[in-house]
Amino acid sequence: MTNYDWTEFTIRININRSVEVIYDSWVTRMGIESWFLRLSEFTRDGLMLDADVPVQCGDKYKWLWFGYTDDTAEYGEIVQANGRDFFEFTFAGRLDPPMKVAVSIQRENAETIVELKQYNIPENEKSKVSYHLGCMQGWTFYLTNLKSHLEGGIDLRNRNIQLQRMINS
Repeated sequence: MTNYDWTEFTIRININRSVEVIYDSWVTRMGIESWFLRLSEFTRDGLMLDADVPVQCGDKYKWLWFGYTDDTAEYGEIVQANGRDFFEFTFAGRLDPPMKVAVSIQRENAETIVELKQYNIPENEKSKVSYHLGCMQGWTFYLTNLKSHLEGGIDLRNRNIQLQRMINS
């Protein structure tokens, strides 16, 4: 029997859009708020970036989601952003060391593939449930929403704060 690696996971989805359009959906405030967040504040040297300015390595972020109060804010840093097809950021920054999420976008068999890898997940029971299983479930929904938004213009996110424990928030 093989041992399961709880320290990381990788999920993939094909999206019928160009690499450039998908990349911009991750690296600009305007892009990432259209399918993932209700608020994204990207800052460089303490100054907020305009909605259409792509992030760079070293930029910081504050993220808020629909379906959650402002107390559920995520803070982190952009680790890599190559301007084309790769984006990486810290996640769950309160952990030491923080987890990381790497997003790569590539062409494969005439399709555009988004591959998301979350890694540096701590090896304890709470992290297995919250950061491995929980984050994998969340990223699966959000990648599906990215596809829905980019291919058909439909946003699947729950925007009603009164509805709790929803797969789409």
